[in-house]
Amino acid sequence: MDRKNRGHPCPSELEARITEWVDYYNNQRYHEAIDNVTPGDRFYGKDMEIFKQRQKTKKETMYQRRKIYQSFLINNLIGDIN
Repeated sequence: MDRKNRGHPCPSELEARITEWVDYYNNQRYHEAIDNVTPGDRFYGKDMEIFKQRQKTKKETMYQRRKIYQSFLINNLIGDIN
């Protein structure tokens, strides 16, 4: 039986798949152990900018939620008065 019939990839195919996996692992997959950034982001120093953006987004989201909640409370209070 030759290698093709056993389903084993040739070395160049294997090398391509490993390269794809390493790229995914280093540049696309977030790692909880390094504060949910990619190793590439950490290595190239992009993590601090990502953290700043996350804090900004969190602050804006909390502000919007507070406005919605306050509006809800005011509408319920007005409804109770009527």
